[in-house]
Amino acid sequence: MTPRRVVVTGLGALTPLGNTVSEYWNGLINGVSGANEITRFDASNFKTRFACELKDYDPNKHFDRKEARKIDAYAQYALISTKEAIKDSGLDLESIDLDRAGVIWGSGIGGLDTFITEITNFSTGDGTPRFNPFFIPKMIADIAAGHISINYGFRGPNYSTVSACASSANALIDALNYIRFGRADLFITGGSEAAINVGGIGGFNGMHAISTRNDDMKTASRPFDKDRDGFVLGEGSGTLIFEEYEHAKARGAKIYAEVVGAGLSADAHHMTSPHPEGEGARKSMAYAIKEAGIEPKDIDHINTHGTSTPLGDIAEPKAIVSLFGEHAYDIIINSTKSMTGHLLGAAGAIEAIASILAINESLIPPTINHFTDDPDIDNKLNFNFGEKATPHKITYALSNTFGFGGHNASIIFKKFEE
Repeated sequence: MTPRRVVVTGLGALTPLGNTVSEYWNGLINGVSGANEITRFDASNFKTRFACELKDYDPNKHFDRKEARKIDAYAQYALISTKEAIKDSGLDLESIDLDRAGVIWGSGIGGLDTFITEITNFSTGDGTPRFNPFFIPKMIADIAAGHISINYGFRGPNYSTVSACASSANALIDALNYIRFGRADLFITGGSEAAINVGGIGGFNGMHAISTRNDDMKTASRPFDKDRDGFVLGEGSGTLIFEEYEHAKARGAKIYAEVVGAGLSADAHHMTSPHPEGEGARKSMAYAIKEAGIEPKDIDHINTHGTSTPLGDIAEPKAIVSLFGEHAYDIIINSTKSMTGHLLGAAGAIEAIASILAINESLIPPTINHFTDDPDIDNKLNFNFGEKATPHKITYALSNTFGFGGHNASIIFKKFEE
């Protein structure tokens, strides 16, 4: 069968740069850093004492107290960004076939806050097991998808994808494929993460994966900079409404972009380190380009995975040069993680939103916090270093997301045309 066209008709975001899509975008194009001292817990004894937390987040503004106690933060975030996306999409839930509307959601960890709280309470108690009856349903990584489905009555495919930092990109790709091949008409898709807690910071410190630049936290996320020392942990959620084109057209929906290609691959190399030559990343990008029916020379912009880690920031540029050849130097590349930090399983979703808005606004957010070129990186590439966005007409934007375990996901968005 001929694959059906898939378009994006709604966006929602809850990020360290702002609690709505417009606030998030304004932060990106103005080069704002979301890093600050950790307020979630006393981090004074940790090697890292800062992160990209949500700002002014109060669950009681979104949920009643009884409901909030039943839902882990990562699922709260999912519900909040989804509410914005549903409103943005203009969906009339009474006029669509809810049996053909689904939810595919990504989270790399799920309810880590809940897990830590319950185990801490048990281990510091008298040994009597007094676990919250909502412990398991709050913690499991699929429950955000379940809550979204219950809230909106979507009875189509409903599940979560878990592939570390590629989780929400995998969710988007699955949603794309279900719609393309006729198994559904509409999906709520995206991802959320809430890992800024003693386990998240302590665990990543133990791996030496996150920055310890406590004396200069605003510039700690330094993708592609010689002196980068790890990523900055972020939190939040991103929701996209994926819809079959004719379905969207019939209801007069506004269309942000078309989703035209996706690629998945595995490094099959190492538990946490990427393939040193970026082979898996090159393949996922190549697969996405082939699926989109375009040539490498057609890509105008790449939102890189660009985490600010020593090895990852070398492998991805190698993959780009290997795949795109001389055209690599004409592509405007950026890493929005320089501002948002790394939202782990939610990264693919919020970066897809950034890519789509870049297409719509003909404006590419910068890669901030660049001070020194790394001789191990091809610095002829245009990383869009600076503090402000760059005007640029974009027809095709590619967004990369890679995860521990060697999971690689690339997705291509196209400027919408009838």
